[in-house]
Amino acid sequence: MSLRILSACALAGLALMAAAAPARAQIGLPGGMPGLPSLPGGLPERLPVDPDRLQDDLRGRVDRTLQAPSRLRDLIRNSDGALEADPNGWPVVRAEIVAVDPSPAGRRAALDAGFSVVREESLEGLDIAVLVLAPPRGLSLRRAVERLRRLDPEGAYEFNHVHSPAGALAAAPAPSPAIALPTTAQGGGARLGLIDTGVDAGHPALAGATVRQRGFAGAERPGGHGTAVASLLAGRAGAFSGAAPGATLFVADVYGGSPAGGSSTGVAQALAWMVQNEVPVVNVSLVGPRNALVEAAVRRATGRGVIIVAAAGNDGPAAPPLYPASYPGVVGVTAVNARGRVLPEAARGPQVDFAAPGADMAAAGPGQGYVSVRGASFAAPLVAGLLARRQGRGDPVQALAAEARDLGARGPDPIYGRGLVAAGLRVDPAAVSARGRLSR
Repeated sequence: MSLRILSACALAGLALMAAAAPARAQIGLPGGMPGLPSLPGGLPERLPVDPDRLQDDLRGRVDRTLQAPSRLRDLIRNSDGALEADPNGWPVVRAEIVAVDPSPAGRRAALDAGFSVVREESLEGLDIAVLVLAPPRGLSLRRAVERLRRLDPEGAYEFNHVHSPAGALAAAPAPSPAIALPTTAQGGGARLGLIDTGVDAGHPALAGATVRQRGFAGAERPGGHGTAVASLLAGRAGAFSGAAPGATLFVADVYGGSPAGGSSTGVAQALAWMVQNEVPVVNVSLVGPRNALVEAAVRRATGRGVIIVAAAGNDGPAAPPLYPASYPGVVGVTAVNARGRVLPEAARGPQVDFAAPGADMAAAGPGQGYVSVRGASFAAPLVAGLLARRQGRGDPVQALAAEARDLGARGPDPIYGRGLVAAGLRVDPAAVSARGRLSR
């Protein structure tokens, strides 16, 4: 065997090991490659895999990192036909294509080609026109988007992607009623936005907060995820406290119990509502793929001074960037445990700006009680609350960065961002007799 061939195989093998290492870290597999039968001198008797096949396998692994996490397949299957998959497997609203700020010529070309208008609206506050189109009968959604982009190369045509809470909620047993605790309102001057499920405004943890809700997928409906996140933003009851207790909380429910809840159009509408209500800091503990409409809405909102805080995600360090945390100008947050170590399932990359507690801590749960939470969903609201309390005192993000405790590599890094903040806001689950768990 020539040295050149052996070297090429070795390099390909090392690349494959590097690509597979993050996956092993996520699922706990032991490191190392299977042993090879060897001759004296340590050289294998023959190559176990053809170099070309090895490179194809590596290329396939890279391609798969761009696709949707497998956990989203169930979301599509359980949607009763309301959702389908885009070419990379991300859930999208069936038979809907979103045109962002369409030109008259683009609109006319679409209608002439057999597309029909489902609905249209202007997002006041963001100055964005949205036109939702249905494809002609018999044309798949993928090919319909491709056709529109060919008809109007200057236009922005996109799938109506669905965003999910930053990880699935684990089932939790109903907690026993919590002991009545005195409520103290603090930080009442802060204004915060929450784009999530609806919130149980009657939960004892939120008794000191002012909650204003609006539904963007039908009537608002309280959900466990939104209620937990809201409590970490503005809650206060005895031993439990959020980051900005007693704040005024604007809740945009983009789910409402709809199988197509969490859509890009709903998220964009929610951001427009936040801008109209002059909400300075908005928490989004949701994740999805890059989407032209949401990106435009984020750009317009941040351009008007809104600070958007988003969970970086929990699909592991090898996962592709998730949005809105990865859009420019958004403050991305990862989660650490009680010892200040990043969670193994946490996303990594330049989108991570801060780390905050996101495990081994309590939040509002079903009924009157509390649950233990885990994931970036629950770290982001702590950062958002701190930023809201710093409004009116210079640049809140820079001020928070100056207070962050550097972790990991010296200076900003893709694991902890600019460092750990809100460490003192973690409420131990035992302090409020938390039962059950909301995970990720």
